[in-house]
Amino acid sequence: MATSSTFAFPLRRNRYALSFVSLLLLLFLCLFVFSRRALESRSSLYGEVLSQTPVASLHLPLRSTAFHEKFGEIKQPISSRSNLDDIVDENTPFSSRISDSGFEEGSNEATTVLASSESGFNGETGQENTVPVISEEPRSQDVLEGNSEKPILSNEKTTVPVSSNSNPEETVESNTEGERFISNAVVEHLKNCDIYKGKWVKDEDYPLYRPGSCPYVDEAFDCQSNGRLDSEYLKWRWKPDECDLPRFNATDFLVRMNGRRLMLVGDSMNRNQFESLLCLLRDGLPDKDKMYEVHGYKITKGRGYYIFKFEDYNCTVEFVRSHFLVREGIRVNGQGNSNPTLSIDRIDKTAKRWKRADILVFNTGHWWTHGKTSRGKNYYKEDDYVYPRFDAVKAYRRAIETWAKWIKENVSQKKLVFYRGYSSAHFRGGDWDSGGTCNGETEPVTRGAILDSYPLKMKILEEVINEIQVPVVLLNVSRLTNFRKDGHPSVYGKNVTGQRKVSTRRQDCSHWCLPGVPDAWNELIYTTLVARQTLSNTLY
Repeated sequence: MATSSTFAFPLRRNRYALSFVSLLLLLFLCLFVFSRRALESRSSLYGEVLSQTPVASLHLPLRSTAFHEKFGEIKQPISSRSNLDDIVDENTPFSSRISDSGFEEGSNEATTVLASSESGFNGETGQENTVPVISEEPRSQDVLEGNSEKPILSNEKTTVPVSSNSNPEETVESNTEGERFISNAVVEHLKNCDIYKGKWVKDEDYPLYRPGSCPYVDEAFDCQSNGRLDSEYLKWRWKPDECDLPRFNATDFLVRMNGRRLMLVGDSMNRNQFESLLCLLRDGLPDKDKMYEVHGYKITKGRGYYIFKFEDYNCTVEFVRSHFLVREGIRVNGQGNSNPTLSIDRIDKTAKRWKRADILVFNTGHWWTHGKTSRGKNYYKEDDYVYPRFDAVKAYRRAIETWAKWIKENVSQKKLVFYRGYSSAHFRGGDWDSGGTCNGETEPVTRGAILDSYPLKMKILEEVINEIQVPVVLLNVSRLTNFRKDGHPSVYGKNVTGQRKVSTRRQDCSHWCLPGVPDAWNELIYTTLVARQTLSNTLY
């Protein structure tokens, strides 16, 4: 019996141990099955959510931290269709900048607009980077007069060729579809290039639009239609010493302008540039009926305000006449006679219009050399006091200070302000109103003191901008226009028909024929926009 009980105890103990292990295994199996089902349920839920949520993939290109001072400071990416007034602060996290309305209604995919300037080349990976910009409707439909609600819908890059004489292997790159666009290397050259120091070179691909083809060139600048026989003056391209300018691309310019207002403010020299820009943009439009003056006005000397709308891009190019940028007025003396005055301490009345623009191009200069302005007798005014005599150079400085102060106080740094410099006149034997001539000039100046001359007005302007520290891009065209004695209308400022003779008594050696020199000014504006957007990944 003793022997039997001795062997039964360990057997019973082993049976208990096996039962305990079996229970543990069963419990573990139950937990495993329960957890798996829970995970499958949760992953299924997330899968449904993710499958219904479109995700925009953003691949940021390399960004330049060293930026040329003429192009301003680097800003953060913005939508190509947003209003400038709605641009988010630079410090806002990038992930929070995607608008909730950034998807096309009724679609599960993000609508993207890609421009060449939003392309980059990654030097580390050797691959192209592109930044999809989420398209959205303009947030304010009253930005433009006669505003069109038709959006631009595009998912293609706009290709931007460089000048025809450039080495294509160095200036352009191709994507997988074979489209060619400005390379980062070219933009880096622009960043470190003085685009105002260079020379004019012959280019058979110029002019950028055919003489007589643009209905927006008014009679005073339409030299070929007015009987000018020589045409070599049309075939010159501005070439900076250290880089090549990108060839003007109307489509790319308008994509950058999408939903915005560009306004030129100044005298007839700015009207000269305004007409040039209209012609450059019109030449690139497939449907030219989609561009029009919103009030139906024809460009003439007499009217001082124009708004040209580009329907497909919901943008405008405008002109506001302001001879001095400060306020012109009338003074009535004791005898009841009225005389003009110029309030050099008050901004021009048209300034209320300036505030509406996103890009501003200012100028003044030539009117300061005319008659009563240059004499300064009973003309210049501060507060309510009219100076019996006041120096015109000092008055010009006061006026520029008034303008710069207005810019600093009224124009957001989100906007872009140009001041287009004084353009040279080429009178021989007198001034504009004293028998000066330029008839017969057919080639640019190649040597002489005029090439190195720099107007006093430009020196004053630079001093004021530096003193007041206003964020202005100086479009310094003075030196490049010194060369172009051949580019003026001279005697070809009127369309003379029949047996009438052309008058040589009053020649125009200040303004410019179109096509012609002002086209280069607009190419420089375009270059600035390209360099700003491509390098900093912003519109400007």
